[in-house]
Amino acid sequence: MPASAEHTSIAAWRTLWQRLAAAADEVLYEDLVARYRERDRHYHTLQHLDECFANLRAIRADARHPGEIELALWFHDAIYDVARHDNEARSADWARAAIESAGLAATIADRVHALVMATSHNAIPADLDQQILVDVDLSILGAPPLRFDEYERQIRAEYSAVPLPQFRAARCRVLNEFLDRPTIFNTKLFVAAYEAQARTNLARSIERLTVMQGAR
Repeated sequence: MPASAEHTSIAAWRTLWQRLAAAADEVLYEDLVARYRERDRHYHTLQHLDECFANLRAIRADARHPGEIELALWFHDAIYDVARHDNEARSADWARAAIESAGLAATIADRVHALVMATSHNAIPADLDQQILVDVDLSILGAPPLRFDEYERQIRAEYSAVPLPQFRAARCRVLNEFLDRPTIFNTKLFVAAYEAQARTNLARSIERLTVMQGAR
């Protein structure tokens, strides 16, 4: 693991479980890290996870259950297969099983399960903790242009099996769905910090994809 990935280190994992008043399962940690290092992943990796944790720091104090948000982040892309549409559900179920195995309350397992499910991008966050998690997950959309362009290349690499014309059309639909929202982000802090840049990034990406599609 790169030395810069401080938020996804074993030390950070142990600290998280201490906050939850439970023992850290280090085998589970290794299993999760192995998932995020799968060969077919290019964006949904430890880099993405570490960026999420870094962005969470800015809004963590507003959360009702910050430790549960951190745990949900660990699991939110734990299972990721571009050919399936139940990744969030499978990841959420894994999180629930891990929490129950650790002996934590069923209410915690339920909340973390709901948090992971909220990262389905057609879901509507039901409370502030879910809004925070979703905003953290989507913060890449408001990244500086160079990082956003890298993210776009990473997403294309994950969908390399999809023919390029089909990918471009589908990607334009996804990005336009974000632009059509009244705001891309849910929390005032993330709207202020990332909304304008996200809209610029998405519009630029759509324009590029449209030009490329027309040039076929």
